[in-house]
Amino acid sequence: MVRPLRSPVRLLIPKADPAVADADLVRAFGNGESWAARAIWQRHAPMVFRLLERALGPNGDAEDLTQDVFLTTFARLPTLRDAEALRSFIYSIALRILEWELRRRRVRRVLRLSDNGRLPDMPVRGTDTEARQVLARFYVLLERLRVNDRAAFVLRYMEGLTLEETAERMGVSLATVKRWVGRASRQVSALVDVDPELSATARERGGLNAGE
Repeated sequence: MVRPLRSPVRLLIPKADPAVADADLVRAFGNGESWAARAIWQRHAPMVFRLLERALGPNGDAEDLTQDVFLTTFARLPTLRDAEALRSFIYSIALRILEWELRRRRVRRVLRLSDNGRLPDMPVRGTDTEARQVLARFYVLLERLRVNDRAAFVLRYMEGLTLEETAERMGVSLATVKRWVGRASRQVSALVDVDPELSATARERGGLNAGE
């Protein structure tokens, strides 16, 4: 697959001119203006990368998937009816690609394409070795959640969205999101409780309130 946007997402991405509204970027893209795609990338790539990295963990292919999100975005942008809704449009594509990636990983585990049926521990950025190890174990724990539960959990607790915002982003009812978040929270809490270091970290941060 040709990947035209190889700008390293982890580096500082120049911000698009804030005076240019999203709707104007969409119209410029539709008119074939070459600067519009780059401006859309510069403005919204950090948001997408943050979501994917928080959901998949450091070094969890967030860079490549971010570029996949924008390749899909540019292919589908002519179908966007409300030019003001560019951010939500990109976010919804990012969620679909995230869910696809989580399902792909689950299939790999079922087929036992790794020695133990789980993704290997991944190196984590940072200076505190103990904190990196705790974070790595936390992402191994997240691999045990159902796809929708994990996505909802990430949006609610790691992206900091409200339940209503999470439901809107995922395109489901509030009741459904409450069920997914509640189930994920209970499962995460149960798994954290048996890990002393994760449990201590959770207590320091106030724990999880299932479904809230």
